[in-house]
Amino acid sequence: MTTRSSTFFNYDSLTWDAVAELPRDTPLVLPLGSGYNLSLLADQLSNPTRIGILPAFPFGWRGSGLELPEPIFFQYLTNLMDSLRDDGFTRVYCLAPQGIDPQSAFLNQHSPFILRQAHPSTSQMQIFLPPGSERGKVILIPIGHTEQHGYHLPLCVDTVIIEAIANGTTKLVPTRSWSMPVMPYGVSTHRSSFAATLNAGGRAFEDFWVAVLDILAARGFDRFYLMSGHGGNTSFLVNIVKYAGERHRRIFCATAFLHTSGRFGAEALDKYRTSKIGGMGHADELETSYMLHLRPEQCQMERVVDETDFIATPDYYMDWIEGGSLVANPPWDDDTKTGAYGAGSHATAEKGRLWLEAAIKEKADHVEQIHEQHERREKRRNEGYGLWGKHK
Repeated sequence: MTTRSSTFFNYDSLTWDAVAELPRDTPLVLPLGSGYNLSLLADQLSNPTRIGILPAFPFGWRGSGLELPEPIFFQYLTNLMDSLRDDGFTRVYCLAPQGIDPQSAFLNQHSPFILRQAHPSTSQMQIFLPPGSERGKVILIPIGHTEQHGYHLPLCVDTVIIEAIANGTTKLVPTRSWSMPVMPYGVSTHRSSFAATLNAGGRAFEDFWVAVLDILAARGFDRFYLMSGHGGNTSFLVNIVKYAGERHRRIFCATAFLHTSGRFGAEALDKYRTSKIGGMGHADELETSYMLHLRPEQCQMERVVDETDFIATPDYYMDWIEGGSLVANPPWDDDTKTGAYGAGSHATAEKGRLWLEAAIKEKADHVEQIHEQHERREKRRNEGYGLWGKHK
C-alpha cells in the first residue's frame, strides 16, 4: 500500500538479504492485531519514504480474546523488538490499540516506541479465544516463525505452512478440532548467522505458552495440540507440554516434531522426494514445494542455491526427519553459505500439494489420538485406577 508520501511493505515477505540491505533508519512496526489505519500510521511516523509492517501479534493483550499476564506478554514482545534493534534498526515500534491498560508499566516505560490507534479490540463486545462452544474439541495451537529461508524464500515460510496445515485439519475434522490464530513468532538460536530472523527467547516463549495453557485449562478446555512449523521451537514445546501436564493433571496436551514427519508424512516424503538424504532441512525441497503450492508469487526460484554440504557423521546429520542420537547446535554458517539446508531446486508445486495433503491427514489422525488418549485416561481416573482411587 502507498499513502500520499509513504510506501508500506510487509517485512515477512522479504528475503533475509533484502532485509540486510534496508537502511537502518527504516521504521519497522509490530502491530498488536490488524485493521489499523495506515494513513494515520504514516502521519504518526512523520511520513517516511518506506514503512515496514511486521506480522500482527495475534493475542495476549486486554481485548484480544485471550489476555495474558502483562510481564509475560510484554517480555515476549520486547524480545522480538530487541531482535530488530540488535540488527541495527533504530526506529522499531509497537502499534497498540488505544485504550489498552493506560497504567501499564511496560507501555509507559517504552512510550517513545509505542504508537496507539483506535482498534476494534477495544470497542467491540469481548470475544473469547477459543469460544466456550468449542470445549471438548482439540484446540490446535499453530506456531510458525519469522526467519530467514535462504535467497529464494521469504521470512514467512514457517508461518504460512503451519497455518495451512492447521486450517486444513480443522476443515477435515471440524467437529473434533478448533484452531487458534497462528503465532508468527518463535525461537531462533542462530540469529547472529543471517539477518532478518527474530527471536522470542526460549524462556519467554515457554512462559508465554504455559500461561496460555493455564488460562485455557481454567476455562474448561482440556485437549491441546501445539503444532510447530519451525524446528527451533521444538525443544521448547516439549518443555511446555511437560510443564502443562504437571500443572493440569486432567488435560491432555501434546506436540510433535514439526510436520510431515509422522507415519503419513514420512511415507509421503519417501514416495515423492527426488533429493537424497540431506536435501530436506531448511528452505529445502520440502519447504520450497510447500511455498510453490501455497504462495508461488513469493518464490524466487531463479535464486535457489542447493546447500547439501552439511558436516555429517553417522549419529549427527541434517534431513527433515533428522537421524542419529546426537543433539547439537553448531553455528549455521558452518554448513550453509546462503541460509538454506537442502536441495530447493528439486521442489515442485505438485509435491507441495501432495505433502500438504499428507500433513493434514497426519494432523487429523493426531487429533483423533489426542481425543482417545484423553477419554481413556479420564475413564481410568474416574474408575479409581491406582493412586487415583485415593484421590476420590
